[in-house]
Amino acid sequence: MSHAVSRLRSVRLAASTKPFLARGSGGGRCAGCRLVASHCVCALRPQVAVRAGVCLIMGDIEALKPSNTGWLIADLVADTFAFGWSRTAVDPALIALLADPQWQPYLVFPGEYVEAQRVVTDLDGQPAPQHKTRVTKRPLFVLLDGTWSEARKMFRKSPYLDALPVLSLHPAQVSRYRLRRSSREDQFCTAEVAALCLAMAGELHAAHTLSAWLDVFSAHYLSARRNLPLDRASEAHQRLLGLAAGV
Repeated sequence: MSHAVSRLRSVRLAASTKPFLARGSGGGRCAGCRLVASHCVCALRPQVAVRAGVCLIMGDIEALKPSNTGWLIADLVADTFAFGWSRTAVDPALIALLADPQWQPYLVFPGEYVEAQRVVTDLDGQPAPQHKTRVTKRPLFVLLDGTWSEARKMFRKSPYLDALPVLSLHPAQVSRYRLRRSSREDQFCTAEVAALCLAMAGELHAAHTLSAWLDVFSAHYLSARRNLPLDRASEAHQRLLGLAAGV
């Protein structure tokens, strides 16, 4: 299945001057899920109707990493758009997307990094004083997909994002992401952030399904990387199957 992140990956690979070799690539990876063939998850990929959209602005090699979770968002959310980030150039298609009247874009980023009047904490434009709007358009969640240092750089050096309201999330739970190291439990991976946004938009089934899809993918990825047995009857697998069946 081709989606926005897989297409961006193909473009990025075509522009590379040398091959990108992820750890464990020697055994061959599935083109659909980026996992080694023995741990492929394509047969489990969920299908969910989602009204919201997601715009991924991705760091230089994010689309190439097998552990990238923006890919999982694109698996689930049909209206996922993916663009590579550059300090010196911006894709005209990104500018057109942000201006498309069917969408209400929200730049998802911690509110402490911007002036208070730009910050919203729900999709009705509340509370940041002086900022109140009623949303009738489809929400488009703009996510900066990269390491925390890359995301901060993208945030500071992308003037075309300066006019967007900043959606600041304050989740009660800690991150369960296990595929890359982080020194902080309050730093969420991109798929976790997208699930929080979908829940805020009232799309709870999609949010729960994306969370389960991330957990199943993570289990397969770590089983392959650590050469451990894969439990295909795990709680995460059962949860994903139950959501797919409407249980």
